[in-house]
Amino acid sequence: MRLNSEIRHIETAAGEMKLIVLRPEGVTEPVPGMLWIHGGGYISGMAEMVYVSRGADAARRYGAVVVSPEYRLAKEAPYPAALEDCYAALVYLKDHAGELGVRTDQIMVGGESAGGGLAAAVCMAARDRGEVNVCYQMPLYPMLDCRDTESSRDNHGLVWNTARNHHGWRTYLGSLWGGDVPPYASPSRQTDYSGLPPCYTFVCKGEPFYTETVEFVRNLQQAGVEATVDVYPGDVHAFDMFLAWTPPGRQARSAFRQHYQYAAAHYFAPQKEGTK
Repeated sequence: MRLNSEIRHIETAAGEMKLIVLRPEGVTEPVPGMLWIHGGGYISGMAEMVYVSRGADAARRYGAVVVSPEYRLAKEAPYPAALEDCYAALVYLKDHAGELGVRTDQIMVGGESAGGGLAAAVCMAARDRGEVNVCYQMPLYPMLDCRDTESSRDNHGLVWNTARNHHGWRTYLGSLWGGDVPPYASPSRQTDYSGLPPCYTFVCKGEPFYTETVEFVRNLQQAGVEATVDVYPGDVHAFDMFLAWTPPGRQARSAFRQHYQYAAAHYFAPQKEGTK
């Protein structure tokens, strides 16, 4: 399926922010809309990373409308800047659903790595603020826990490791580092997982975010939320992109597409009356 790629600029509380919007050509009926958030450890990355992401797969293969925000990086502005930027993009997606050809009852949120952590945090903020109902979340190998875990402690991975993880969190949290960190900053601190959207994710067992990803899914399940995680062998963070040609990379991409298709057919979250 061919895609139209468009750059938009929206006004946020902090000023103007760029969005990349991917829309399939030739689709006449409203389709699911997905906010896709790029990774980079909260300290690097750009909206254009969407083109090599699983979010672009959902647009190209199955016709979703995908919005990728150029949120502020932690070097420019620490928490809560990135969260508020991504949340503003979610509100924009909902408010402009008709214009974009998006079903208002099928707004999804996803992302990879730090983008996965932001996806989880955005879903928590959406639940608590009550402005946008999210029907599904896909936070892939998400960066959720600012504390060392069994898998992020003493990890020497080439793509992401303990040293980079500490640097990313320290920069993102700023003055909160080592203190009382809210769940919107580090979603692993969440104590109430009820009412969050159904979830699918995947991770490899040797990477830093293995423990926090599995724990996140377990907490959702214990709260009665439908959630699934696929665990693959290996120790390369973001293996679906960096090792895309390997059997685990191919399997992960295929599983993502299957879970997206299932979500598009089964999960709906109508917006509240009175919202756009």
